[in-house]
Amino acid sequence: MLSRLYSSSLWSRSFLLNSMVALLLNLTASNLSSAAEGIDLPKTIAWSAYPTGTGGYSQAVAIGSILQRQYRVNLRVIPGRNDVSRLATLRANRVHFSAGGSEAVYAQEGILNFASKIWGPQPIRALMSNYSDSCSFTFATASDANINSVADIKGKRVTFVQGAPSLNNATAALLSYANLTWDDVTAVEVGGYNASIDAVLNNRADVVGGACNSPPFLRIEASPRGLTFPALPHDNPEAVARVRSRLPWYVPHIAYEGPTLPEEGLEVFSSAYPLLVGMDTSEETMVYSMVKIMHQHFDEYKDNAPGATGWLLERQKFDQAFLPFHPGAIRYYKEIGAWNEAADAQNLLNLNRQRVLMDAWAAFFPTAPEGYAEFEAAWMRARNSALEAEGLITLGEGL
Repeated sequence: MLSRLYSSSLWSRSFLLNSMVALLLNLTASNLSSAAEGIDLPKTIAWSAYPTGTGGYSQAVAIGSILQRQYRVNLRVIPGRNDVSRLATLRANRVHFSAGGSEAVYAQEGILNFASKIWGPQPIRALMSNYSDSCSFTFATASDANINSVADIKGKRVTFVQGAPSLNNATAALLSYANLTWDDVTAVEVGGYNASIDAVLNNRADVVGGACNSPPFLRIEASPRGLTFPALPHDNPEAVARVRSRLPWYVPHIAYEGPTLPEEGLEVFSSAYPLLVGMDTSEETMVYSMVKIMHQHFDEYKDNAPGATGWLLERQKFDQAFLPFHPGAIRYYKEIGAWNEAADAQNLLNLNRQRVLMDAWAAFFPTAPEGYAEFEAAWMRARNSALEAEGLITLGEGL
């Protein structure tokens, strides 16, 4: 009896020892594999993102699953209610990266919510962009208004969202495709995005702007008025240049996802969403590792969240970027042959633009006026003067 107990105990200790050795070997192999690949991440990293339930948040969670499963790294996704909150955590080093939208551009430019004393131009650095099968902003029109092109919007009723200069500037930019301005249309003031949809439904407006797959557009499609998206053809270089002089981070894009869109897609413009960014101080190896993982494991997360297919490498549009890329990201893109001379030339232009903006802020700030409104107005004048002196675009009116 004692012999059997001793034998059993010996077997148990041997089994436990072998199991521990195997586990250590597996962990060591895993760590060596990561090191061999040049991937080096802390045990926990953090992103800020749009609120829970949004495409950006869902995509971050899907990428986090890859990090946990393949690299034993936890990704904390911190939802931010607005543009400032998402980037405030990044600037304060409470998150490593931010997966947001156009707010990264506004922060670079020191405009809109980032024209205040506590912000000003920020040295944002891009890691990777998502250009999905939808689009970030285009014109949706009531079918009974007979609008088949942007030129047809002349004289029509277009929603103007109070307190949303970025939306209204985007509308102005798309109107410029046909050499139109707000003076060529009837502006219908509304209190918010949903109110702009209601204005079309109630026959107070004919045109509203929004993402191609915006759920409220389904209400217009189902209404007696119907829904039509006018195309913005890319074969008109002058028209494309006019739009991009107002919204240079919007690029020509084919949209497939949205109500009433044709199977062959629709020519529109779109910005990246999400746009994964860090700061110029973001650690290079961490950036390199993050980009490498997102590229190499694309097939494993692309179908696990709406819009995740937009992270495809071939959709990155490096030569049309408006934000400079981080050196860690560039290092990886060069390794795989995705970064070329055109991308490098554009990146240098973007770095120079940031230098001009930050130099302008440094010269302006010490003698800036105290009042909020006076401060912002004076900064915008100083900003525009500095950009114009260097022959750089100011982004037009409405900012």
